[in-house]
Amino acid sequence: MSIPVWFLTLPGVMALDVTGPAETLKLAAGAFSLRYIGPQATVISSTDMAIGNIEPLPDALPDGSILVVPGSYDSSVCYDTPQALTAQHWLSRLQPAIHARKITLVCVCSGTVLAARAGLMYGVQCTTHHDVLARLRAAAPGALVKENRIFIEDRGIWTSAGITAGIDLALHLIQRLCGLPVALAVAREMVVWFRRSGDDPQLSPWLSHRNHLNPAIHRAQDLLIQQPEKSWQLEEIAARVHVSSRHLTRLFRQHLGISVRDYHEQLRLAVARQRVNQGEGAERAALAAGFSSSRQLRRAEQRWQD
Repeated sequence: MSIPVWFLTLPGVMALDVTGPAETLKLAAGAFSLRYIGPQATVISSTDMAIGNIEPLPDALPDGSILVVPGSYDSSVCYDTPQALTAQHWLSRLQPAIHARKITLVCVCSGTVLAARAGLMYGVQCTTHHDVLARLRAAAPGALVKENRIFIEDRGIWTSAGITAGIDLALHLIQRLCGLPVALAVAREMVVWFRRSGDDPQLSPWLSHRNHLNPAIHRAQDLLIQQPEKSWQLEEIAARVHVSSRHLTRLFRQHLGISVRDYHEQLRLAVARQRVNQGEGAERAALAAGFSSSRQLRRAEQRWQD
């Protein structure tokens, strides 16, 4: 069953704040169903494009929904309109469900300011476009405003920086809700970088070294991620991705600055650490990750600590 996503669409909405996340979520193998709601049936966006067939604001949203609040081309003007004030009061009524995490709130760019005016950001770590940070602080003095963030999450409320950051946030939501392979496939389809958040340590073995567009390397990485515990031989990987072993080695060095073996070992280390964190002993965790023993695991850990 798909996850319902509701885009609050107001006059003056930043077009890419809507279309960027919407296109990203739409490519996620049918995992999301998209709806567009607002107090007005047709609006003019930041690009003078008319957006029509906007549904009226519902009395409530079903549990499990994602509510996206895009930004506007000028929040100092657009959020003082009658339509924005109507939307602000509507958001205020959703506060209990949002704070109870029955609804996931996603604010793109200056959409955080509208949510703040609705009282949703008090005591919440949040961010917005760098040009709007002062306006956000004024709208919600009790908000914990963070600078220099692509996006940030606090108790089920997600906020992002300007414009294209909405795509980064949408990719991260897909990774959270649908898994890393789906998110990587969407990023490749869109020909965009799959960037990790600075607030996501521990994800680097899975997400690092993916900021390239070489299809052979992506295929090799997908193979290794699917079965990191397997004793992959370079020749087998190369054959599976339809290049020679020498060429695959050269591609990894050229685009990633790392060998195929070292990339594979980083994935195995991540698996072992996950299992240890879940309470498994070092020996069992090492074997499950494809190491021959806990001793070999320790040697690998020492190599990457040096």
